[in-house]
Amino acid sequence: MGLFDWFKKKKEQKKSPSELGTSPSREQEEVLVEEENGNTILLAMPMFNGTDSYDLDAVVADLKTYWNAEISDISGDGQTATMNVNGVLVALASMPAPIPAKDIEDIAPYNYLWKTALEDCKNHQSHAIVTVLSSKDVTILERYKILTQLNASVLRTSKAIGIYQGTQTLLLSNSLYLDFADFLLEDQLPIQLWIYIGLVKSEKGSSIYTFGLKDFGKEELEVLDSSMEQMDLYDFLLSIVDYIVGQDMVLKDGETIGFSAEQKIKITASKGTFLEGNTLKLEL
Repeated sequence: MGLFDWFKKKKEQKKSPSELGTSPSREQEEVLVEEENGNTILLAMPMFNGTDSYDLDAVVADLKTYWNAEISDISGDGQTATMNVNGVLVALASMPAPIPAKDIEDIAPYNYLWKTALEDCKNHQSHAIVTVLSSKDVTILERYKILTQLNASVLRTSKAIGIYQGTQTLLLSNSLYLDFADFLLEDQLPIQLWIYIGLVKSEKGSSIYTFGLKDFGKEELEVLDSSMEQMDLYDFLLSIVDYIVGQDMVLKDGETIGFSAEQKIKITASKGTFLEGNTLKLEL
């Protein structure tokens, strides 16, 4: 069953907000991000207060004028629709139910870029599902750019309060998302909209980790108990992540990385401290 058919079936099965219950949970998202051919799709959920939603015509117009995107093959309506954006198939669906409160409550405390998320989302009653399907001719980086443009167009043309990206444990406010999305206009990457960067402070020093690099086919990174100031460490890791994603670089166990001939930061693969599985540790 294709994604558009799934949206139609979901709409037929759920007749009213009271019957709808909740939106896709983490487990249901695993189903949503699988296509017929087994390839993953990119998914995000703009959130709305009350019964607000997006306007499909306004979103399409914004994609054309603000992002200079090529739009074709629009099918569906304001409830569920598919279209091609720069040659990539995308889908939008309006869901008259909130994202489960527990999903938001679980990740809100860690999203330091939106400290008032719980308060701002307390009247959240509906959301949209924005997806970018896989394409063998388009890189994951280009598809993430399209996802960002889609989300930004929804936010700019509606009263959406922010974006929920559960697979990356990201909660991003409307204004913050739009500010970072504009990086694309300067040919820069809005890494903060794609990858969660966790900060941990202890008596031993500052630690930091990524969550979302795996979506780009890369190993997650960790820096443990660094003597660097926390924000300096954040800026440094952000630069590393930008380099990895932007240049499609692969870091390997036993190698070194640095931004100068003199800087040689050792890379070691081992069991993750803050993440499941193995991660690459950068020794700072």
